[in-house]
Amino acid sequence: MRAVALGGGHGLHATLTALRRITPDVTAVVTVADDGGSSGRLRRELGLLPPGDLRQALAALAEAEDGGALWAEVFQHRFGGTGALAGHAVGNLLLAGLFEVFGDPVAGLDEAGRLLGLSGRVLPMSADPLDIEAEVTGLEPGDEVSRIRGQVAVASTPGQVHRIRVHAAGLPGTPPAACPDAVEAVLGADAVFLGPGSWFTSVLPHLLVPELHDALVRTSATKIVILNLVPQPGETAGFSPERHLDVLFDHAPRLRVDAVVADRDSVPTPARLHRAAAALGGRAHLASIAAPGVVGRHDPDALAGCVREALGLTEREREGQ
Repeated sequence: MRAVALGGGHGLHATLTALRRITPDVTAVVTVADDGGSSGRLRRELGLLPPGDLRQALAALAEAEDGGALWAEVFQHRFGGTGALAGHAVGNLLLAGLFEVFGDPVAGLDEAGRLLGLSGRVLPMSADPLDIEAEVTGLEPGDEVSRIRGQVAVASTPGQVHRIRVHAAGLPGTPPAACPDAVEAVLGADAVFLGPGSWFTSVLPHLLVPELHDALVRTSATKIVILNLVPQPGETAGFSPERHLDVLFDHAPRLRVDAVVADRDSVPTPARLHRAAAALGGRAHLASIAAPGVVGRHDPDALAGCVREALGLTEREREGQ
């Protein structure tokens, strides 16, 4: 099965870890709008794609390979101290070097995948850094709408995010160009996954890159949305599970999905989620997929089992297909 997962950060890491329990052919399509921390520093200083979310995806796929756990740990290791390297992850620096040597982030990521022995692939959603702009209420008296810019600002806002836009870095109003390999991967996939993750800064941006959005609408792949376990302070504070789907539809009204995967204990009103999933053309699948004792983290084995069910794989296996 050719699986493609779109997202960023820890949410995408969870999806990739689960998918590698189902198939070795996994492609990650990763957001490239990060402007904070080590990634933001490298982006500003070198003019490169922010490598952090790309690094996390590579590490997730490396963990699934024989002998890959050590290299995944090294890739994720951050330098301490107070010097110039403080806060930088080893993988971020390696990717920055590969991007400069190859002059092409896709070639650099493919080489990183080869070094890590990956059977899957990691791709940026765009070959150029992107900026996020959000419409937010609650920052000014009354219902006045404020506009804030930058992934970190949007992710940490104390206001309520209503809508985001994505554009080429430093060029407001200029539509972002999709990575051609990412578009090709979506069109050639058997299954495509959106979420979990920071809804406005990791999940929805993929739907706002025109070529990638069109590929998601056109692909014949089974499309599955994986919901978060808990609302995220700032971005989705107070959101119900079905509200996440409503926001997704508001940003991409042409998109239809086949299934919505959610944790049973995170859905207070299952009937509402079933109706929201049906409005997008799909069916809700509820199961216990949260990691025991860890708030906000999916259990990879349980998530993989629910995904298999949503794809109809368990039924086919029972029938011997």
